Amino acid sequence: MLAGKRIAVVMPAYNEAKLIAAALDGIPSFVDHIIAVDDASLDATSKIVQRFPRPVELVEHATNQGVGAAIATGCRTALALGADFTAVMAADGQMDPKDLPALLAPLIAGEADYAHGSRLGWPNARDTMPWHRWLGNHFFSLLTRRALGVEVEDSQCGYAAMNRLTLQVLDWDGLWRGYGYPNDLLSALTLCKLRVREVSVRPVYGAEQSGIRIRHVLFIIPFVIARAWVRKHVRRRALASQPSAVASDHLRD
Repeated sequence: MLAGKRIAVVMPAYNEAKLIAAALDGIPSFVDHIIAVDDASLDATSKIVQRFPRPVELVEHATNQGVGAAIATGCRTALALGADFTAVMAADGQMDPKDLPALLAPLIAGEADYAHGSRLGWPNARDTMPWHRWLGNHFFSLLTRRALGVEVEDSQCGYAAMNRLTLQVLDWDGLWRGYGYPNDLLSALTLCKLRVREVSVRPVYGAEQSGIRIRHVLFIIPFVIARAWVRKHVRRRALASQPSAVASDHLRD
């Protein structure tokens, strides 16, 4: 527990047998539930999780569904386990566990419903990140800001934490299932009027191999951002045509 709250960490994994043990080992001791979601890996990912000395809730997909779907599965599991706050961390060690308390802080303080990591806001991020990722993240973050009308510095960062309200409100089955899910998730958070706070996190790059391919960069991520823009404007027009629906659109009493 942290500040009297039950903490869960969701770790989506696909073919991460080489790195997942180290990633699991780095999870802070205050985390109550570790949920590893094996998205139908072809290697020994699940076996390594099962042998890990610390208790881990292992959920295995029968077929590969995508990183977004794995996160959705993990978040639904965290909700069922009674977690107050749930974080998402990568199985390849790209997210520094030392930043987890900072991500949870605005949730614990009641200042946000969803805390989103920003690598671009970290000092010397330009020197730490590969140049193509640094440039690509700036570009897609700009598109996301324009599409959603929200100020987000690093829309592509998957390091995040959320409160129980977010777990309950979001339509996890309706979220984008593959790469590009952070953009779609930000869109859903905006439409649900949930409070988003960005927190600077350390960029970590090492032995991991990115699963992002050129098709994701050229087609899939731009499509997800464009879909978010369309969804926002469709919702805006619907509310404008039905003024009485504005009050019911607010999810808090």
